[in-house]
Amino acid sequence: MDRVRYRAYQDGPDPLAPPLDIRGALDEVGRGVMAGARPGDALREVLRTGPHDSGGQGSPAGLEELRRRVRERIERLLDIVLREVLDEPPPGMRQAAGGNDTHPTRADGDLPPPLNPHRLRAMLTALNDMLAAEERGEHSPAAFDRFMAQFADFFPERPPDLDHLIDTLARRAATAQRALDSLTPEQRAELTSLADHVIGSAGLGTGLNLLAGHLRTRRNPDLARSGATSMDGIEVLGRGEAASAWEELVDLTELDTALGQDYPGAALEDIDDDAVRRALGQSAVDSVARLRAIERGLREEGYLRGTRNRPQLTPKALRRLGETALRDILTADRPGDRRVGGHSAWNGHSAAPVGWSGEPTGTSCPTEPGDERAIDVVRTLGNAIARGRSTPDGGIRPRMEDIEVTETEHRTAAAVCLLVDLSYSMVRRGLWTSTKQTAMALHTLVTTRFPQDAVRIIGFNDHAREIPASDLAELTPDRVQGTNLQHALALAGRHLDRHPDFTPIVLIVTDGEPTAHLAGDGSPAFQWPPSAQTTAATLAEVDRMTRRDARLRIVLLADDPRLRTFADDVARRNGGDVVQPDSTMLGAQVVHDFLARRRGIRRGQ
Repeated sequence: MDRVRYRAYQDGPDPLAPPLDIRGALDEVGRGVMAGARPGDALREVLRTGPHDSGGQGSPAGLEELRRRVRERIERLLDIVLREVLDEPPPGMRQAAGGNDTHPTRADGDLPPPLNPHRLRAMLTALNDMLAAEERGEHSPAAFDRFMAQFADFFPERPPDLDHLIDTLARRAATAQRALDSLTPEQRAELTSLADHVIGSAGLGTGLNLLAGHLRTRRNPDLARSGATSMDGIEVLGRGEAASAWEELVDLTELDTALGQDYPGAALEDIDDDAVRRALGQSAVDSVARLRAIERGLREEGYLRGTRNRPQLTPKALRRLGETALRDILTADRPGDRRVGGHSAWNGHSAAPVGWSGEPTGTSCPTEPGDERAIDVVRTLGNAIARGRSTPDGGIRPRMEDIEVTETEHRTAAAVCLLVDLSYSMVRRGLWTSTKQTAMALHTLVTTRFPQDAVRIIGFNDHAREIPASDLAELTPDRVQGTNLQHALALAGRHLDRHPDFTPIVLIVTDGEPTAHLAGDGSPAFQWPPSAQTTAATLAEVDRMTRRDARLRIVLLADDPRLRTFADDVARRNGGDVVQPDSTMLGAQVVHDFLARRRGIRRGQ
C-alpha cells in the first residue's frame, strides 16, 4: 500500500490565501488623507500597521509588527553577549534594546554558560605573551599550538596559526563595530557601560591595553582602529556564541532599519527576503510580499500615480473615496432630529411621474399606440420566444403585443450648493474630517444618482471659494480668522443664476455666526464680535436667495446661542429651516436632507 505524508506548505506564499483587498487598502489610505495626511504618509501608515482585515480572512502583518519581532530577537542576542561575559548583568543592564527587565529572552538552558573572569585574564595574558614573543622574533608554532589547546573554546573558527588568529580577531572587531554602529545611541551606551563594568570588575584593563598596543603594531590596522578601541576589546572576549551573535546582530539591525522605512528613498524592495526568512520565518516573508503587492496593486489598478516618494491620488481613487464616504453615511443611523415620510430617504419609494422622456427606471412596460420610448429588445424577444413566434428558418417574428418599452422617469434638474464652514474652529472642534467626508459624499451622490443636476461645493472662512471635487480629499485648513457666509452666499447665488431653470437646493454647514464680509475693495473684513456691517451684508445675500426662491437649510454644529439666534432670523426671513444634529451625524443629516428636497422636487412640491 502506498503511504502518503502531509506537511505544512513551506515553499512560498499560501496558494489558498484570499486575494488582496486593494480597494479596502485604498479606503484606509483615503481615511488618512481625509484626516490631513499626505497620500505618501497615509500609504506608509497602512503599510506600517498592516491593512485592516475587513473580511475576516486574515491580513498580512504590518511592518511595525515585523519590526517588533526583529527587536525581540535583537534583545535575545544582546542577552547572549551579556551572559557570555557575566553571570548576571549589573542592575539596569537588561534594557539595551529599549525593553525592560522583563523582556523576552532565551530560556536559561538555551544560553551558553558564563565565562570565568580568571580564564579571560589567563587568555589575554597568554595572547599578549605570544604577540610579544612574535614581535621579538621568538614566536614558534608550538607556542601557538599550546595556546589553542588551552583556549580553543574562545576561537571556534580554529585559526591554524597566529596570523589567522589575528585575522579572526579583526573580523570579529569589524563585525562588532558594524553592529554597534547600527544600534541606537541608547543601545550603544548600554553596551559601553557594560564593557566598563566587565573590565573593571574582572581586572581586564591591563591585559586589554597591552593587546591594543600589540595590535597597533600588526599589519592589520582595521583591528587596532575599529576593534579594541571602540569597546575596549569586549567583542574579543566571547566564545563562539557571542561571535555569531555579533554577526547576526548586524543582519538584524540592518533588517530593522529596512523595516522602519524612515530614511530617504526608502522602498519595500530594500527589505531582504532572505534576512526576513532567517529572522522571522516564511510567514513574515509572505507578509512582506503581500505588502509589496498592495503598494503595487494601488498603482496597477489606477488609484495612485506620481513618484514613489510623492504618490498622488488619481481621479479614479477620488471617486472611490467619495463612494466610500457616501456608503458609510447611508449605512449609518438616520439623523435624530427628523424623519422623511416615516422611512429612509435613500431607500424610500416615491411616486415619481413616469413619462415619455427622462431616465430609465430599470423596468419595462407594454407599448402603447404612438409610444416614443425605446424598445426593450431583451424583454420583447423574450416575450416572442415564450409565445412561440419562431419562424421555420430559425428566426423570431414578434407581434405588437410582444413589444415592451423602457420605462423612464421624468426628473427635474436641481442646482445644488453645499456651503461648508472651513474656519479653524472646525478643526478645533474635530469637525474637519467629517465635513470633508460629507462634501465628498454629497458630490458623489449628486453626480452619480442625479447626473442632470449641477452641484457646487463652496467653502468659506475669511473668504469663500468654490472647491473642485478633486481637491476635497487633500483639503487642508488655513489658520485664519473669519466666517464669511456673505461671500459664500454670493458665490452660491452666481451658481443658481447660471441655471435659472433648475430648482435651487442650498445647504449650509457652519459652527459659528458670520464674523466677516467682503469690503468694498473685495478684501475680507473681520471683526469679533460681529459688526453690524457684516450682519447686514450677510442678510442682504439671504434676501437675494429668497428672491431666487432658494430656501436655505442651515445645519448648526455648535451649541452657541448667538449662532442659533442668527440662524433662526435667517430661517424666518428666507422661509428655510434650521437643524442641529449630533456632530457625528453630520454626513447623514446633509445627505438625507438633500434626498428629501430632491423627492420634493420630483413630486412637484
